[in-house]
Amino acid sequence: MFESLTESLNAVFHKLRGRGKLTEKNIQDGLREIRMALLEADVNFKVAKDFIKDVTEKAIGSEVIKSITPGQQIVKIVHDSLIKLMGEGVPTIPAASDGPTVIMLAGLQGSGKTTTAGKLAGYLRRKGHNPLLVAADVQRPAAIEQLKVLGQQLDIPVYSEDNSRAVAICGHAVQQAGQDGRDMVILDTAGRLHIDAEMMAELREINAKVKPHEKYLVADAMTGQDAVNSAKEFNDQLELDGIILTKLDGDARGGAALSIKAVTGKPIKFVGVGEKLDRLEEFHPDRMASRILGMGDVVSLVEKAQETVDMEQAAAMQEKIRKNTLNLEDFLNQLQQVRKMGPLKDLMKMIPGLGGQFAEAELEGGEEEIGRIEAIIRSMTPEERESPEVIQSSRRRRIAAGSGVEPHEVNQLLKQFKQTKSMLKRFTSGQAPPGVPVGVPGAKGLSGIGRKKRRDKRRKRKK
Repeated sequence: MFESLTESLNAVFHKLRGRGKLTEKNIQDGLREIRMALLEADVNFKVAKDFIKDVTEKAIGSEVIKSITPGQQIVKIVHDSLIKLMGEGVPTIPAASDGPTVIMLAGLQGSGKTTTAGKLAGYLRRKGHNPLLVAADVQRPAAIEQLKVLGQQLDIPVYSEDNSRAVAICGHAVQQAGQDGRDMVILDTAGRLHIDAEMMAELREINAKVKPHEKYLVADAMTGQDAVNSAKEFNDQLELDGIILTKLDGDARGGAALSIKAVTGKPIKFVGVGEKLDRLEEFHPDRMASRILGMGDVVSLVEKAQETVDMEQAAAMQEKIRKNTLNLEDFLNQLQQVRKMGPLKDLMKMIPGLGGQFAEAELEGGEEEIGRIEAIIRSMTPEERESPEVIQSSRRRRIAAGSGVEPHEVNQLLKQFKQTKSMLKRFTSGQAPPGVPVGVPGAKGLSGIGRKKRRDKRRKRKK
């Protein structure tokens, strides 16, 4: 997401940092390029104009031009302005004080409402809630069945009725949720155009009868300014509480995410970043601004790790590393933990200073490499995973045939695993593995102070 914008902005910042001294003209030229980058990213024209005006007022001043690091000052100003543009705040869903909290999803046809309803239900359950999905889309064929399938995959109940109006279904569902002790109700309404008077009237009728606590528009990020325009129209007629942007991972420009808050005044609450049902993320403007500027997003990375990593398994892994008893089964488990956190390319971009170092093709190649390693290990017997040293030529050929690779690739994996174990053993024993940089914690004799003392002693001996 935001790949083209990130690349353009980083090019501008690189030029500014390369100046021996920043002047008002340098800054104006840089801001002109930033404005072009925003427009190319399909950001609303007025939004881009106001954004540049805001940055200009902060950047054209003695405190920036006379700063020791003016280039970094410009980056910080743009970062702060991006946060302001996308809206500050935390994407929380306030719980109702009496009865279940009702969330109504609305939007255009094909925007991904039904899938988003499932993702949101899964998100709420991971947060400790007890959600109920409501199939209120009686217009689209198979919409009810689709939601039921998603409910089965998530093990979350779906309320539906045959031959009933959407308004009645929503009202009955909320009553049922209260009786069953469900604290969250998600209404999946039919897709509709904002110019369809009859369908919009149905939405207002549901709103009047059920009185949902939160009303979210589900918009397709890949439609750019069309998503922004539809959000404005829906908000005018329904008074939305927030936006959920779908398919943000497929949008290299990001114009909708940058424009929608400024145009509608409503915050983006969540973003869909993949097809799987766990690929719904909270939208944090400060973190997203850091990602756009290529600064990473460590907080989100840590949160993903906390959600997916089994702490008991992690403790057991640490103990195995300490005792040097790590095997290929453990290695496979670690790869699976990483995969649960999401695509490798997304994880790399969350690491400050690292995501921009790799081309998209290289990151895709990393995904393929992980898949190849998993296939090789899965083709091994339990004995071979436990004791890789028993794998000889005939076993290597069998493993290679079973995983669809060449025998030398199996050899390469075994060699790399052996080297990794050896390196970990050196670390845990306090010895320095070859090539480890100075100052690595826990490596005996590697501190910068120790090296300086030894250099001083050698100089004295030479004298």
